[in-house]
Amino acid sequence: MNDGRNAKILIIDDETGVRFSLRGILEDEGYRVFEAENGETGLQVLEKEEADLVFLDIWLPGIDGPQVLEKIKATRPSLPVLMISGHATIEHAVQAIKQGAHDFIEKPLSLEKVLISVARALEFRELQRENLALRSTLPEKRTETLQGESQAIMTLRRYADMVAPLDTWVLITGENGTGKEVAARYIQAASNRDSMPMVAVNCAAIPEELIESELFGHEKGAFTGAENTKIGKFELAHQGTLFLDEIGDMSVKTQAKILRILQEQKFERVGGNRTIRVDVRVIAATNKNLEEAIAKGDFRQDLYYRLRVFPLHMPPLRERGGDILLMLQYFTRRFQQEYRLKPMSFDQSASFALLHYSWPGNVRELRNFAERMIIMYEGQNITAAMLPPEILRTAEFSPPQPAEQASYTGLPAALRDNDFKAMRNAFEVLYLQSKYREFGGNISKMAEAIGLERSYLHRKLKSVSIPA
Repeated sequence: MNDGRNAKILIIDDETGVRFSLRGILEDEGYRVFEAENGETGLQVLEKEEADLVFLDIWLPGIDGPQVLEKIKATRPSLPVLMISGHATIEHAVQAIKQGAHDFIEKPLSLEKVLISVARALEFRELQRENLALRSTLPEKRTETLQGESQAIMTLRRYADMVAPLDTWVLITGENGTGKEVAARYIQAASNRDSMPMVAVNCAAIPEELIESELFGHEKGAFTGAENTKIGKFELAHQGTLFLDEIGDMSVKTQAKILRILQEQKFERVGGNRTIRVDVRVIAATNKNLEEAIAKGDFRQDLYYRLRVFPLHMPPLRERGGDILLMLQYFTRRFQQEYRLKPMSFDQSASFALLHYSWPGNVRELRNFAERMIIMYEGQNITAAMLPPEILRTAEFSPPQPAEQASYTGLPAALRDNDFKAMRNAFEVLYLQSKYREFGGNISKMAEAIGLERSYLHRKLKSVSIPA
């Protein structure tokens, strides 16, 4: 592990005294320090120097801290950034972490807090480098794991990466088709149990009278038809991960037995009396509102809190903006390679329709749509007229007319020239326009709904010429 010596640290703060104090603390520890009095200068320094860590003040003249953080994460997503401020609220701290900051430190700066935060951030960066180096030596696995670049999915990935190396239990919630099992496998693959199995159980698909046998196994002769001893899912998952899907569909009676076993990590097979001890990490998932189920008496509160140590929510596809087109490109390319078909593309009118369709089946529906389209229209450029009628019928969309195209800055050129960055920016504008109309221009409600701080959203809307 890197001990931090010779690490390069950039301080971006408009207060000379803060920069002077931080430089002294850091140089005494052997770090190489650079300074910048505003965001513009800080970004220029980063273009010339390969920094290992950045201290960034929230309140800066010109480009403020959150805007600088956004630009840093757009070009160097793995670079840890420590936000600092003397006038910030808890809301500011939470928003900074959501935007990708590694930590938040309040002024006046504490020597101990600064050094601990620096050590942890540099250790995190070193772990990232080691992980990348290790992955480069392994054969690539084909996976559709947590694809996307929306703020919602980036936040989800960050939390998943945070909890994966630990043995903490996770409860994943979300609508059907959002990829809850994909998230569970992502966590398993990044955990210390990745060499052991992840055993999945669909609690909704197993009849009530068989679920105990399925989970705990049974001894030969335990009941009519039990001609052989059966190993249960808990036992199969020993030293690995047990994924309990659709946990909200499990009966209250079975919930009580599950709770006891989860707490004690030991059980007896059905019809047996020998105690079996296991070591399993549990990840549960549900599409139900378990708090409502608790209120109705359909789910045990104690089991809910036992499972919900670290909650993760899978956002529906309709809330992920431009991820729709990014994932569509991913799936069509995958199926094109798998079936050895010619590449397929979507023109501007089709892209608009797809963006404005609600995707009730979420990622699962999008994946199936991509497979169907590549089979039907191999090598073609798909227009809106070629899309399934259910998409055109329910999509709240109107293909832009030539006179309207100027309002969608950069979009036609992005599609024509394969300019990914321009296309992403254009669809971000579309997303903001759509949400702005949806909430009738109410910035506070819009900010709460899409998970952005109001002041940041206000600046974002202003930057794309949306009245705010």
